[in-house]
Amino acid sequence: MYPTGTQEQTLLRHCADARYVWNLGQEQRAAYRPGRGPTPGFAGQCRQLTEARVAFGWLAAGSQNVQQQALRDLDQAWRNFFAGTHRRPRWRKRDRNEGFRITDFTFGLHVQKLNRRWSQVKIPKVGWVRFRRSRDVPESKSYRITRDRAGRWHVAFAAVPSPVDGPGTGEIVGIDRGVAVSLALSTGQMYRAPVPSSRAERLARRLSRAKRGSNGRKAAKIRLARTHARDADRRKDWAEKASSEIARRFDLIRVEDLRIANMTRSARGTVADPGRNVRQKAGLNRGILRSGWGLFAQRLEHKAPGRVEKINPAFTSQTCSACGVTDREARESQAVFRCRSCGYTGNADINAARNIAAGGRPVAARGGPGLPGPVNREPLEGAA
Repeated sequence: MYPTGTQEQTLLRHCADARYVWNLGQEQRAAYRPGRGPTPGFAGQCRQLTEARVAFGWLAAGSQNVQQQALRDLDQAWRNFFAGTHRRPRWRKRDRNEGFRITDFTFGLHVQKLNRRWSQVKIPKVGWVRFRRSRDVPESKSYRITRDRAGRWHVAFAAVPSPVDGPGTGEIVGIDRGVAVSLALSTGQMYRAPVPSSRAERLARRLSRAKRGSNGRKAAKIRLARTHARDADRRKDWAEKASSEIARRFDLIRVEDLRIANMTRSARGTVADPGRNVRQKAGLNRGILRSGWGLFAQRLEHKAPGRVEKINPAFTSQTCSACGVTDREARESQAVFRCRSCGYTGNADINAARNIAAGGRPVAARGGPGLPGPVNREPLEGAA
């Protein structure tokens, strides 16, 4: 979105209201202790919000819809936490996770198409704001406005996209995720995520030397945020294209069941029990996060629902896909796998991908099941 200076001030006010209401509701939810009774839910907090808007004029000056939807987002966040699908809700901070949601609008009246590339949306207490379309705007009942750390505004309309149809051939593929090679397919194809800009490290050093509270530090912080934002955009674009291509080419997709949050946990330790090889582990963590493993797997499941299987990754990189012998010494380097039993030599990532395609079992172990063939099932509806 491209708001004017006056419109941006009102948008920032909406973000501040949503952040304040979220944190106030979060304080109530977090105050629960056994024996104190239940904390107020969404309906109770909405009633308290109405009373607060009557008592405080500065709160009533904001949008009621923005404030109520912040409470609804908080309620959904706690529901997801208790369902075990998300982490515990946290406090919102200024300039981080800025945004709000709008539900009280009529799509045909509050969203207008201007020309081939531009549209405009009518936001409460802001007016018409122009935005550039990255795709066709779907008819929806809500939209969310966000502001990233680089100061860019975005609007996203809530709509569930149609899944990507598979080819209907029953072909199976295994995908091994790595740092040097982001994705290695059992077919032999490899995908590499975009390399982050080297400019970010230089700007980070400049930011660390800047005096706190100075205008130079603020400018350096913005420049670094914009560099990170461009890298994130490139990584997201790569993940979207790779997941769409793989979802169209294969009917059954098998990936490793990786706990990325645990894999990228810091090795720093504590003062009493300091960690080892902290700097090396930090570099590995950055490499994993820059490869976009989680984003790729998430978008792949969205685009190919029911066609993605998660396989236990244990020993897939140490097992020979030709004879099925597991040998930790067989992987001579990051790229070379050489079996000391049968003499098979090949790319280590592709060898692991073939084991993943076989469901984690040896591909051609002596008397084993071998690489799975086409799945006997009806072609997907709409498949070519």
